[in-house]
Amino acid sequence: MSESVLNNKSNKKALIAMSGGVDSSVAAALIADRGYDCMGCTMRLYENDVIGEDLFGTCCSLNDTQDARAVCEKIGIPYNIYHYEAEFREKVIEPFICSYENGETPNPCIRCNRYLKFDSLYNKAKELGYEYIVTGHYARIEERDGKYYLLKAKDLNKDQSYVLYDLTQEQLAHTFFPLGEYTKNEVRAIAEKKQFVTSHKSESQDICFVPDGDYAAMIRRYRDKEYEKGDFVDTEGNVLGTHEGIINYTIGQRRGLGIPADRRLYVKQLDVKNNRVILADNKDLFEKEFIIRDFHWITGDVPAEPMRCSAKIRYRHKEQPATLEVLSDGKAKITFDEPQRAITAGQSAVLYDGDIVLGGGIITNE
Repeated sequence: MSESVLNNKSNKKALIAMSGGVDSSVAAALIADRGYDCMGCTMRLYENDVIGEDLFGTCCSLNDTQDARAVCEKIGIPYNIYHYEAEFREKVIEPFICSYENGETPNPCIRCNRYLKFDSLYNKAKELGYEYIVTGHYARIEERDGKYYLLKAKDLNKDQSYVLYDLTQEQLAHTFFPLGEYTKNEVRAIAEKKQFVTSHKSESQDICFVPDGDYAAMIRRYRDKEYEKGDFVDTEGNVLGTHEGIINYTIGQRRGLGIPADRRLYVKQLDVKNNRVILADNKDLFEKEFIIRDFHWITGDVPAEPMRCSAKIRYRHKEQPATLEVLSDGKAKITFDEPQRAITAGQSAVLYDGDIVLGGGIITNE
C-alpha cells in the first residue's frame, strides 16, 4: 500500500492475520506503530484428523497460537482465534484432492489466499468494523488514478505476488502488505529489536496441511482409500511398468517411478481416463503454448487484443516473455517466446508487466 494511504489513519482499524511466524509479527508491529487501531487474529483452518498427525510444528499448532498471542501482548493489541475449518475443507482441501485425482498439480496457497484470507477474513473484518486486513506477505499495493495495482516485493527472493494474483480491486483497496518494502533480513532485525519470541523462528517450506511433504499419503488418509494401479507407457503406448496410482505423479517428475530403463524418463502426461502415466525423454517436456481457465485481470480492464507480457508457470519459475490472448468463457491463451519445461495443469500461470502483476489463471489440460 502506498505511503499516503498507510499514513491516512484517521479512524482506521486493521485486523492482522497472525500465523505465529516472524513475518506476520513484524507486519502487525509496523501497522500498530503507524497508529492504527489493531487486533491480531489467527485463522484456525484444520484439526489433527485432516493431516493425520499432531499439529505441533504446523501453522495451526498450539505453539504458533501462543507465539502470536505473545507478540500481540508485546505490541499491546488484542488477539483472537477464529475458526474456519469447514470453509478450509470446502474451499481448499477438497479442491486440492480433486485436482490430483484429475491429473493436475494444484497450488493450495492460492486458493487459501483467495477464499480464506481475503474473503472469509475480510468479511470478518467488516463484521467487526475493521476497514483493513493486514498479512505478512511480501508484496506491494499501489493506487494509481483510482485503480489498485499489485506489485512485486522489494526483496525479489521473498516475493509472494505470484500467490496473490486473484485479488480484486475491493480486496486490494482494503489490504496492507507492510513487508513489501523490506528484505527478510530487515524484517528479522525489526523482530529482534522488538524482542519478539518469533524473531528467530524458522520458516515452513511445506503445504501447511501436508507438513511432512507426502501429499499422496495425506490424500489416501483423507479419502480412506487406495488408488488403482495402472500402466506406465511411453509416447507410443508401449507398456513400461506399473504405476502406484495417478495421484502419486506430476508432470516433469523423474524420481520415484520405480521402473528399469536404459535412459532417464520423466512424466510427460497423466491420462486419467485410461489410468495411464505417460513417460518421455526430458526434451519432450518443453512446450510454448497452453490455455488457462478462471482468468482474472486485476484492474478489470481485460485486454481486447493480444498483448505482450511475461509469465510464470509455477512459484519458483523465472518469468519468461510471452504473448497473452484472451479467449471466451473465462479462458486465455499464453504463448511463450521460447519453449518452457513441464507446463503443468493445476498450477497457476501469473502474468507480469515489469513489477506489476497483471493477473493470471489455472493451467488446463487442453
